[in-house]
Amino acid sequence: MTANEKIAVVLLSGGLDSMVTGALAREQGFRLHALSIDYGQRHRRELESASIIAGKLGVERHVQLPLDLRQFGASALTDDIDVPKSGVGEDIPVTYVPARNLLFLALTTAFAESSASSDIFIGVNALDYSGYPDCRPEFIASFAETARLGTKQGVEGRPFEIHAPLQHMTKADIACECDRLGLDPAWSWSCYDPAPDGQACGLCDSCRLRLKGFAEAGVEDTTRYAAKPD
Repeated sequence: MTANEKIAVVLLSGGLDSMVTGALAREQGFRLHALSIDYGQRHRRELESASIIAGKLGVERHVQLPLDLRQFGASALTDDIDVPKSGVGEDIPVTYVPARNLLFLALTTAFAESSASSDIFIGVNALDYSGYPDCRPEFIASFAETARLGTKQGVEGRPFEIHAPLQHMTKADIACECDRLGLDPAWSWSCYDPAPDGQACGLCDSCRLRLKGFAEAGVEDTTRYAAKPD
């Protein structure tokens, strides 16, 4: 099988990081399948962005899978809890969704195995991020071993490789990659709490980190924001 015949499965949230990750997989010559999870998130606008990005990247198969995590709650993204707007803190924020990437990677692995793919791409980042424990390199490495042990493909000697190309990038690095790859930032969506007029709020942790990254990179973010941090 040649490089351009291999399929990569991308966990495509619709955010900036997942868009850049998908474009990097395409740049490496992979054919793309993508999985987006409709988990009842308050920022459902990101699912529209996932569809836009899938079209722009030439994704051959895009699955949007319903998984209503509002039934569990316990997160500002899935429960009646205010999204913080005061700035990025040092503790794990209330926007953490319990075990989200653990759940999502398990589903992405199932999708990859059914797609005859050994390559999974995820846009986690462990530098400029909100402190989520399921974005750390040790979690990704541990999950890869779990996937090897718990799948037919893994025990038959064809283990999955979990690609996390943004793992050690800053948001400024990611903004530069977005620009280099010829991607329009506005295709993606990062805001956790969209304004009533549909613009990104500009003040949640995710907006703040994104705005800071583009500013440090000197790259224009074409996304429209309702407000900007002081």
